Amino acid sequence: MKDKIISKASKLFLKIGFKSVTMDDIANEMCISKKTIYKYFANKEILIEKTTEAGLKEIDKIIDEIISKNFNAIEENFEIMKMFKEMFNSIETSPSFQLKKHYPEIYQKLISESENECNLMFKQNIQKGIEQGLYRKDINVNHYAIFYQVLINYINENICSEKESKIYELNALEYHIRAMATQKGIVELEKNLKTHILH
Repeated sequence: MKDKIISKASKLFLKIGFKSVTMDDIANEMCISKKTIYKYFANKEILIEKTTEAGLKEIDKIIDEIISKNFNAIEENFEIMKMFKEMFNSIETSPSFQLKKHYPEIYQKLISESENECNLMFKQNIQKGIEQGLYRKDINVNHYAIFYQVLINYINENICSEKESKIYELNALEYHIRAMATQKGIVELEKNLKTHILH
């Protein structure tokens, strides 16, 4: 039951908004009593925290699956971006923006937990691109991973519209890859940009 509540609450939070959804809404959607929800979650903040943790784990799992498919470094970035686009396609307001605005403590905890994993993923992708001849050998991997992370964090924190944030994220990815790419990498980037825009 606990997992079912997290799953249903997660969908409602993303569809309607973390602030707008009440415990009554979740109970009504699940045809259960509010008392049942409080049996597992003492308050709405704890439920939000658990749904964001579960969401983060699900995203990590999907990213691992994408990485395991052995795309080249540039394709991998676009596949991950495509996954996020599909996952949040029907959402109006950026989940990160909502959390930061209404539940800053939960947002900060989420950022802290995801920051190290994102940084590691970015570094691994850059290293992979260098080995594949798509990114230049002379770049500082740590610095470029941090530069990209700062860009993505800024977009997530400051762009309210989910649709608009995806456009900014695509531009940030192009900016990030162009800064690192070899001539071979530029050709691969242009190919992926065309495919991404068409779909």
